[in-house]
Amino acid sequence: MPREFLDLASAAACHRENGRWELLYRMLWRLTHGTPELLRLATDDDVRQFRRFAAVRRDVHKMHAFVRFRKIAGPKGDESFVAWHRPDHRIVRLAAPFFVRRFSVMRWAILTPDASALWDGESLRFGAGVAAPTGLRRDDLEGLWKAYYAATFNPARLNPKAMKREMALRHWPTLPEAELIPDLMRDVSRRVETMLETTEGFAMSAADFLPQEQDLESLREASAGCEGCPLYQDATQTVFGKGPEHARVVMVGEVPGDMEDRQGDPFVGPAGKLLDDALREAGIDRGTVYVTNAVKHFKFKIVGGGRRLHQKPGIREIKACKPWLEAELDAIQPEVVVCLGATAAQSVIATDFRITKQRGEVFHTDYAPVTLATYHPSAILRAPDKAARAKMYDMLLEDLRTAARHLDVAEPELAVER
Repeated sequence: MPREFLDLASAAACHRENGRWELLYRMLWRLTHGTPELLRLATDDDVRQFRRFAAVRRDVHKMHAFVRFRKIAGPKGDESFVAWHRPDHRIVRLAAPFFVRRFSVMRWAILTPDASALWDGESLRFGAGVAAPTGLRRDDLEGLWKAYYAATFNPARLNPKAMKREMALRHWPTLPEAELIPDLMRDVSRRVETMLETTEGFAMSAADFLPQEQDLESLREASAGCEGCPLYQDATQTVFGKGPEHARVVMVGEVPGDMEDRQGDPFVGPAGKLLDDALREAGIDRGTVYVTNAVKHFKFKIVGGGRRLHQKPGIREIKACKPWLEAELDAIQPEVVVCLGATAAQSVIATDFRITKQRGEVFHTDYAPVTLATYHPSAILRAPDKAARAKMYDMLLEDLRTAARHLDVAEPELAVER
């Protein structure tokens, strides 16, 4: 069976749609009885309905973002934490491993109407669902969280419609910061003026151009009109990412080059050819890879003869463009993200990332279970001599093989209950 079918079928099992099993069995039959290319038939009614099950992945992402723990006294007087959340789908078993990794030293319980997840510091258990609890009291952590939210609230990027779409009103009762939102919204005008007077960044960013529907095609169309930083003024066009809608691997580069700027596609120049060669040698099917850049417009300076010479994007441009990259990764939900070069790694992994010290190290990030960084192919092409290029290429190949091994062993963390 195609891995893509199995991955999305595990999400479909958690969907609330009553007809999901009939659809899955029908697609299974068609895939194994004469239509193995079924998933590539985008206009097929079954395939279109099947793709809708990707909503489960978005629901998992929202659960990761919107769960807020409150501190309570444990059964032995020790410290425990509890949270209540109301997801759209039956996703507790899919979402719970994230909280085990993130809060492994805490004892916690997450309650939903369908099921409950309990972590005692050693094992994860599941129980029945519960109605919304009424006895959860405020705690000290709530005040700290409110203070943090108020301090990081960016009035220049306030979009009430988008905020309510992404953070539905039904979640607000369990979000401590929701109490602050009306007052923060009323104070937007004054805070924007203050920010514009003191900020070191741009007044706008890609966030101001994100579309309501955030599938890859909608994002690609909206990005064509992005004016979130000054780079759009000189570049020929936006160079958005390219690849399968549900790619298992996402490669993130730095910024489009001269050829990419002219053609409108990422990694079509010499660096792209080198990357294709390395992927093939590492055993990664190029057809399963989505390629993009941390910055979507070409940054350059004119040198002798009118030649456009690539320039490294600045931190303001990277931050201004990051909403596009985050939206791409959220739509794709890849298993592995490979950052090509320091700029991509600093955007995705950590701002203090050092490629020479941390190359090849595997991280778990909010974007993928496996995230690592390696040399950008263009850096290899710029190496001073043949020996240096060969050494850097070997390191790139080693890191891509690490990514390939994680793809080979990737398994669902918990079986989906049927």
